[in-house]
Amino acid sequence: MKDGYFAGIDSGTSTTKAVIIDGQKMVKGSFVKKSGADLQGSAMVSFEEAMKRAGISRDQVEFTTATGYGRSNVSFAHDTKTEIACHSRGCYHYFPEAITVVDIGGQDSKIIKLDAQGHRISFKMNRKCAAGTGSFLEEIAYKLDIPLSDLDRLARDSRKETVIGSYCTVFTATEVLDRIRAGEKVEDIVRGLFSSVVKRITEMDVLTGRVVMSGGVVAFNPIVAELLSAQLQREVAIAPHPQEMGAFGAALFALESARG
Repeated sequence: MKDGYFAGIDSGTSTTKAVIIDGQKMVKGSFVKKSGADLQGSAMVSFEEAMKRAGISRDQVEFTTATGYGRSNVSFAHDTKTEIACHSRGCYHYFPEAITVVDIGGQDSKIIKLDAQGHRISFKMNRKCAAGTGSFLEEIAYKLDIPLSDLDRLARDSRKETVIGSYCTVFTATEVLDRIRAGEKVEDIVRGLFSSVVKRITEMDVLTGRVVMSGGVVAFNPIVAELLSAQLQREVAIAPHPQEMGAFGAALFALESARG
């Protein structure tokens, strides 16, 4: 029984993530791709690529759990779990204590509070507006004609942060263009954008206890965790493989379902 493998598929609005773990809850393979319009197809490709990286075949996967926006489209999954449950389960695996999980995804942000036993106390989600999420940063990067991969580096080069007052993505884009015309440096504007993301999070809820961040935004822009840490005046942890945390949590649920 210890040789079995378990899969988690996180079908998100922006990307689809797949994670394969073994019976010791170790990640053996993972894969991330754009979700696109074919959620089922993206889930299958991600699953197959994760298995390839794990060096296993499909008949070695005992159980598969799907999560995320498109979880109902993952027809080959044995069951489904919510994103809240999977991010909670994944982060608590690495931080088995009372924690506040801050997940910034492609289209929404989540704040999940867990007690010392890993039970959810509360959660809040910002899904009415994309401001402060991955799609928000993508839109601004497009307006600035900057590769997404350059944002973190640019923000670290800033010596004078630009304060961004707008929250709405559309208004923020207009404000950014106004700041450029006023002669402000791109790196200062980018740092200001990240600070606005942090401000958005801190206004959603009070962040108590140990704070752990997950999601694609912090995976590629760890400066967000550093800015949040400075705001809270205490350390903010980044979970291992933060972009795949939902899929990892789903894989843990898959193992538990298979083993009882």
